[in-house]
This record gives sequence, C-alpha cells and structure tokens, in this order.
Amino acid sequence: MTRATGRSLDELASHLGGWVEGDGSLVVERVAPLQAAGPRDLSFLSNPRYLAEARATRAGGVIVARGVELPGRTLLVVPDPYLALAGALELLHPYMPPSPGISPQAVIGKGCSLGRDVVIQAGVVVGDDCAIGDRCVLMPGVVLGRGATLGEDDVLHPNVVVHDRCRLGNRVIIHAGTVIGSDGFGFAKDGDKYRKIPQVGNVVVEDDVEIGSNVSVDRATLGSTVIGQGTKIDNLVQIGHNVQIGENSVLVAQVGISGSTRLGKGVTFAGQSGAVGHIDIGDGVIVGAKSAVTHDLPAGSFVIGHPAIEAGLWKRAMAVFARLPEMRRRLLRLEAARGHGDKEE
Repeated sequence: MTRATGRSLDELASHLGGWVEGDGSLVVERVAPLQAAGPRDLSFLSNPRYLAEARATRAGGVIVARGVELPGRTLLVVPDPYLALAGALELLHPYMPPSPGISPQAVIGKGCSLGRDVVIQAGVVVGDDCAIGDRCVLMPGVVLGRGATLGEDDVLHPNVVVHDRCRLGNRVIIHAGTVIGSDGFGFAKDGDKYRKIPQVGNVVVEDDVEIGSNVSVDRATLGSTVIGQGTKIDNLVQIGHNVQIGENSVLVAQVGISGSTRLGKGVTFAGQSGAVGHIDIGDGVIVGAKSAVTHDLPAGSFVIGHPAIEAGLWKRAMAVFARLPEMRRRLLRLEAARGHGDKEE
C-alpha cells in the first residue's frame, strides 16, 4: 500500500540530485503520466518520442534530462530522468506496510521463530521450524514449508509458496502466485517408464531480489538453486533445478533457464528468451528477445536468434535473408542466360 504526500520541486530536486528551472516552490502531490497530469502533479520525459505530449501536458513540473527545452513549463532537470522517476515515486508515494500482527486465521507450526513487527495475514500457513525475520510481511494465502527461512523486511504477496528448507535473504519481494522450491524436473528412463529422481536440495534467494508473479524456481536435485543478490525477475519466468544466477541480473517475462546452467553477474535475458541446460553464460551477457542460447557464452557477449549468435552477425544475416527471393531470381536468370538450369519462376 502507498500513500501520496506533497513535496516542493526544490525539495525533490535536492533529493534527486537535480535543479529546478521555473517555480521551485511549487508543491506536487503525486506522479502522473504526461497526458493525465494536472497542476499538482509531477510527470517525466525520458524518451524523445513523447516530446509532443510533454509540450502539451498540464503537469506542474516535468522531470527531464539536461538540454531538454519545454517553453513555459517548470522543469526538474536531472542526469537520468528514469532513475529520478524511481526516486520521485518513493518520495511522493511511499510504501506503507500493513500494521504488525498475526491474524487469528493464520496457522503457525511448531518450533517457529518470529521476528519483531512481523505481519502474518489471514490464510497464511507456516510449517514447523520456520524462521521469519523482523518486519516481514506475509499476505493472505502464503505458505511456508517446513524449515523455510526468511530474512528481514521480506514481502511475500498473496499465494506465494516457499517450500521446505528454502531460504530468502533480506529485503526480498515476491509477487503473487510464485513458487519457490518446487521439485526440479528430474526423471530417469527405466525401461518404458520414467522414474522420479528425488529432489533433495533447496533454493537460496539472496538479498534485494525481486521476483514477479507466477514464477517457478525449482529446488536443486542436490545442493542449491541460487538467485544472486540484487537480481530482478519478471513475471512468468521458469528457473530450473541447480541453476546459478549471478548478482544484479535481469530476467524478463517468459524467460526459461534450464537445469544446471550458470549465469554470471549482470546478465540480461530479454522477453521469451531461454537457455539450454548445463552451459555457462559469462558476466554482462545480453540475450535478445525470443533468442535461444545453446552453448557457452563468454563475458560481454550480445546475442540474438535461434540458435543465438553474435548480434551484429545476426543483423547482417537477417538483411541477407530478406533479400533471398530477389537473389534467387537473379541466380535463375543468370543460369538461364548460360543455357542451363531451371527457368525463372
């Protein structure tokens, strides 16, 4: 839950590392889109394609980058408008956690350790021997398996499941419907049938990770599946068993990472991309949307395609691909002129 609160543009500029061009004493109460903003609102311009909307906006102030000119508008000038937007939202719409307390409709198992000022709402089920750190928030329908551990200031939205012995660090946010620690997809062929390989490891989610809704992170067969510190995971992502994700990585919607693949630090997988299992992806790698990584990638690579190849090569290949019908016609004409080959189609 958030609550709007008014701030002057001068005050905001001080917090955001910028300055005001215009009336710095103007108080704004919320952040709003350019088209919908009014005189008591703050808006922002980070993409030049919205310059026309910025010129026409009724916003009291507009966050812009250096060098942007909007005659007649009060501007809050900052080095990075999108980053400043995050700070403005925190100041004008601060998060207000629910009041601490344990609902009588919650079920708390035996041997649990509960920190100070925790929030455990109706319908929560906490298994035996769990540890929940200070100021954690468990919203309705959350389930913690036996021996699950939460750090401090974690927020679990409705219907999140954290299975047995999985561990969350501090300031972890997990959105509705996500499952941490479901069994990895491990089966051995036994004649005509498949025999389940017991998945006896766990999942470790490190500090400052945020995971979107309806994500599935499988527990390790042995050891731990690890989500590194500061990583951000979008909705509808699948992370297989024994995957290791380095710190400050980003996985966008519908990404799939197969079992035992290792991602370095600062890796980005764009929407609907994925990786096969048992490969190593180096630090800082960027994988373009809808791409499939089928082999190890060195640090700093930027790949696109299926299978994924170096981005510059992929762009050149696509330019040639678009010309293939024309090139085929030319080839047929040349062969016909030489007296052999099929006639032009």
